Amino acid sequence: MNRKLKLWELERPSVEVFQQMEKFPIVLVLDGIRSLNNVGALFRTADAFNVNKLFLCGITPVPPHREIQKTALGATESVTWEYAEDILELVAKLKDQGYTVCAVEQTEKPLFLHNLVVEDDRKYAVILGNEVDGVQQNVINLADLVLEVPQFGTKHSLNVSVCAGVVLWEFVRAWAK
Repeated sequence: MNRKLKLWELERPSVEVFQQMEKFPIVLVLDGIRSLNNVGALFRTADAFNVNKLFLCGITPVPPHREIQKTALGATESVTWEYAEDILELVAKLKDQGYTVCAVEQTEKPLFLHNLVVEDDRKYAVILGNEVDGVQQNVINLADLVLEVPQFGTKHSLNVSVCAGVVLWEFVRAWAK
């Protein structure tokens, strides 16, 4: 038998302990995400994968907001975040700070996620796009890599928070060995 654990048995860190923990060298950049529920889910995903920071850009709503809180389940308190109005300025700043910038989008010449080689000595910035229009072309033009999650069904894309989970797992899996 394999018994399901109770929440208190999971031994998760407190918010205070989590904030002091060493983070994986990755930041998430949200490029004009519209949905409050998606933003909340992305906070929760960033917490789950111990992301260094979350950047909310352009029209992306910011906490505090009841709808964000509903899906974040407190992750707005544990995850470090910052609002950046101009994503192009932010991407340039991240590149200057030594980040490898990865846009997640469907393009003519993507790097499929399963072919990504995560380097231990690099910092990564992962850009996720708007639910309708995706990552802006001018942002893709600045990216060092364009990652694509392979899909085999009839739909054109994944929900942005689901996509973030898949992409972050690929990075964290390489670091957590």
